[in-house]
Amino acid sequence: MMQRRQFVISPELVQRIAAIDVGTNSIRLIIAEPLADGTYRVLDDERENTRLGRNLGSTGKLDPEAAQRSLDTLRRMRQITEGYQVQMMRIIGTSALREASDGEEFCRKVREEIGLNIEVISSEEEAQLAFFGVARHFDLSNKNVAVADIGGGSTEIVLALGPLVEKTYATRLGAVRLSEAHGGGQTWTDEQFAELTRSIDTTLEKTLKKPVLWPHLLVGSGGTFTSLAAMIMAARGKQALPVRGYQVSRAEVRHLLDALRKMTPKVRRCVPGLSPERADIIVAGLSVIDRLMKYLKLNLLQVHAGGVRDGLLLTMVDRSLGPPTDDPHDRWAAAERFATACGTDLNHARHVARLAGQLHEQLAPHFGLEPADRPLLEIAALLQDVGYVINYDQHHKHSYQLILNSRLSGLRPGEIELIANLARYHRGARPKKKHEQFGQFLPAERKRIRKLVAILRLAGGFDRTHSQQVESVTVVVHPGRVELLAHSRQSPEVDLWGARRRTELFERYFEVPIDINWAGASTATNGTAAELTAPAAP
Repeated sequence: MMQRRQFVISPELVQRIAAIDVGTNSIRLIIAEPLADGTYRVLDDERENTRLGRNLGSTGKLDPEAAQRSLDTLRRMRQITEGYQVQMMRIIGTSALREASDGEEFCRKVREEIGLNIEVISSEEEAQLAFFGVARHFDLSNKNVAVADIGGGSTEIVLALGPLVEKTYATRLGAVRLSEAHGGGQTWTDEQFAELTRSIDTTLEKTLKKPVLWPHLLVGSGGTFTSLAAMIMAARGKQALPVRGYQVSRAEVRHLLDALRKMTPKVRRCVPGLSPERADIIVAGLSVIDRLMKYLKLNLLQVHAGGVRDGLLLTMVDRSLGPPTDDPHDRWAAAERFATACGTDLNHARHVARLAGQLHEQLAPHFGLEPADRPLLEIAALLQDVGYVINYDQHHKHSYQLILNSRLSGLRPGEIELIANLARYHRGARPKKKHEQFGQFLPAERKRIRKLVAILRLAGGFDRTHSQQVESVTVVVHPGRVELLAHSRQSPEVDLWGARRRTELFERYFEVPIDINWAGASTATNGTAAELTAPAAP
């Protein structure tokens, strides 16, 4: 049984929220009230098929007629939200507005003429919203899961180990886009259908390559999946059942797909369970489902009725419960919960975090390090090994993905990105500009990250045995060199060896040689030694 969080909603907090999803195929408004279990109750659900992305693939611009229809729809939706006295609202734009050369101009018109501000989100944000909704409504524990959200212009795919997102993929496999590109809308000829299938297969092979994990289950969100379930349920006389959670086999997908593609548009519009407005794009949408299941070797999918808008509403519910806290103890607790969910050795992780914090505090005044980076470094140390839950040999790369896609409370997106990069480079190759996730930082940020990585590697080396034998480390700055003194009750030879093996990055980025010794066998007679007054991590 899936557990839900319990909240106490204060009367002063937001009571009515609204989400508008401006998509390639349709615009959807949902008005809701937050509930005490962290979900919401729908008050109104409005949808208009405006086909904003019609002919976008060939023209690169929004269709003028569809754009005007979309403006009219948004104006009407704003009036509805005012009638409901909505107190918090978010409007997001997806594939069509991301790609259209005049997408920004459309958003400006909406802002100036209607007074609504559209946030054009990235494909990664779209995927995360879809997954967030699935993770809140489905029990994903102990499962490798693929979550796919099929829209009019794109399909986002998330691979996750239970509730932990490992990788997100963005494709241009939208139902509207594919239908227009391959002659859909009419009866599909064998040649057209074969071309459509080859196009989808090529995109999946290029995008997914060899997946980081093989899922046991596909959970699908978006109109294509709900239409699939509705048609199969209608054929079985089960229209009264809820769509959410309905299971469909790949054999059922293929059988329905084969029947629909051979129908004329007139016959297809009359299929029970299928909206007539979706009849011209359903074959392309179902083909994406079929080929994705084949590529991922899946025979079963479950349907989620919510889609991206559900994830958006749930994030708003969380926000309506009060502002996020910047209390360092709260964000440390969130990081510990995340580490625990990944099966991390917490004794080792906490100790490495403590050592990393000590090293940073003592090095900061001598090498211009920012004191505010210490807690981020400590959290990176705590989470550096979360990738073990996916794979041992490449765990540092998996740690990066897991942290980047996490929703750690109390941390801003930029801070999460920094922490993810520190975890990525706590072992293996040094940070290089040619690495995509590292090269996107400005030169000053890359320099900052490199120094933090060097400290993190040393801290990890001091607990190579995972026995916490090295209790603390003193930094002694001599003229022209740095000495680290490890404090322990007996000679920690293996841990000293582990730290000495990790000095290369420190000497490269701090531009000073480093010596590592046991405090019991070495006495600092020159230089400046910092006293160990740094508190342990919260």
